[in-house]
Amino acid sequence: MNIYVGNLPHGIGEEEIREMFAKFGGVESVSLVKDRFSGQSKGFGFVDMPNNSEADQVIKALNKTMLQGKEIKVNQVQPQKKGKKNARRSRSF
Repeated sequence: MNIYVGNLPHGIGEEEIREMFAKFGGVESVSLVKDRFSGQSKGFGFVDMPNNSEADQVIKALNKTMLQGKEIKVNQVQPQKKGKKNARRSRSF
């Protein structure tokens, strides 16, 4: 299951996120989104956990918890619906 992790402190690294999630089960990958120019974290990322029941447990346990003074958001990534990505661009006037 792909999990969104948001409102992260800017100083947190992928290894720290991996350790947090590994307490609940296997972690396949961790990817923090970084600014293209500065290389600094944008404050959110994604964790992939192969076991859905472990992923559900981590979401329930960590969502809205405090991490270095910030309340983090942890939830399942929802698949994007077709046609929604460029809905604004497809208008014709």
